[in-house]
Amino acid sequence: MADSDIEVAVIGGGAAGVAAARRLRAANIPALLIEARPRLGGRAWSFKEPSGHAIDLGCGWLHSADRNPWVAVAERQGQTIDRSKAPWERPSIPIGFPFEEQREFGQAQHRLWERIEATEHAPDRPASELLDPGGRWNNLINAVTTYISGTELGRVSTVDLARYDDTGVNWRVVEGYGTAIATAGGNLDVALDTPVQRIDHSGERLKIETAKGTIMSDRVIVALPSAIIAQTPELFSPALPAKTEAAAGLPLGLADKLFLSLDSPEEFEVDSRLVGRTDRAATGTYHMRPFGRPMIEGYFAGTLAHELEAAGDGAFFDFALSELTALLGSDFARRVKPIGIHGWASDPFARGSYSYAKPGKADCRAALAAPIDDRLFFAGEATSPRDFSTAHGAFLTGVAAADQAIAARATVKMR
Repeated sequence: MADSDIEVAVIGGGAAGVAAARRLRAANIPALLIEARPRLGGRAWSFKEPSGHAIDLGCGWLHSADRNPWVAVAERQGQTIDRSKAPWERPSIPIGFPFEEQREFGQAQHRLWERIEATEHAPDRPASELLDPGGRWNNLINAVTTYISGTELGRVSTVDLARYDDTGVNWRVVEGYGTAIATAGGNLDVALDTPVQRIDHSGERLKIETAKGTIMSDRVIVALPSAIIAQTPELFSPALPAKTEAAAGLPLGLADKLFLSLDSPEEFEVDSRLVGRTDRAATGTYHMRPFGRPMIEGYFAGTLAHELEAAGDGAFFDFALSELTALLGSDFARRVKPIGIHGWASDPFARGSYSYAKPGKADCRAALAAPIDDRLFFAGEATSPRDFSTAHGAFLTGVAAADQAIAARATVKMR
């Protein structure tokens, strides 16, 4: 890419960046979407496995689907929306987890969330302080929290969790959530394989330095993961310490998915689920026959996922096999083979999965979202006040940032 000149540059081609660039295009404003990867989608990535099915190695669920804007986008593309119940909305397979114990666990989890929801206007503290003291189900509740926040309760703000707004409706895109998000950027002006090294906002116009050349722009929308902003203070020149500090208060948790092929799958109900262990936080859950396919989707998060990533992709398979054979017998090992996995903490352009707020840092979302000088605007799931950690939260912040840029443009033209 040679040196170029553009009116608005959107940095980051994930859900937020795609949504922002689409909004700008609809307003007939020249914009360039700049993405470090050779693909669009960011932390949404649908991978074609050998039998031809799209598997979502990143986000896979249309959370709050009854108000999720990606539903309409996917439907316009001709994608298929699966509206069946999510595995966690129905009882788990009772192997190692009898139905009575599932009811007790559900009641304990419900008590915790009632306490969390009551803390929005209370002094902030670690969510672990709201667990039943010595509660039998605390370890499993912690495991479930790692799937929600990407980390354990002791690291998470009660106020931030209380602010999260979820309708409880969860759907999927059969062809892949990542497919829908990447396809949405299909007609945009895009520069792929173009990591941004620096955003110089010292001059009259913004100078975006990349390995492929320099881009001059009137305005910039930064739609990068909070971890990138927190860990790359040299991204902005002059430095923006308030942005770096806000991003540091919103680290990315970690959730990794391992897909396994499954021989003779018929003994398991479609979209059923197994819980690896009920007595520890370091456990996986296993979605059996997603979409009726002969496979298993294993889910690992928090400290466990970090440890497995550090040990290499094979460690995920070994761990899953140890839990599955403990539940289903040693012969089960012959029926499964690894299909795909992606370590999001190891991904240099993500450095994690989705954001959580540290205790005392819930207001960092608003601080990260705030524009600078009506020229630098910020988007991404971490900037969403109530839909954080989701692709629809990213979408809505991308549209909001684009609207801010459009309003700033109109103000300049009126002068």
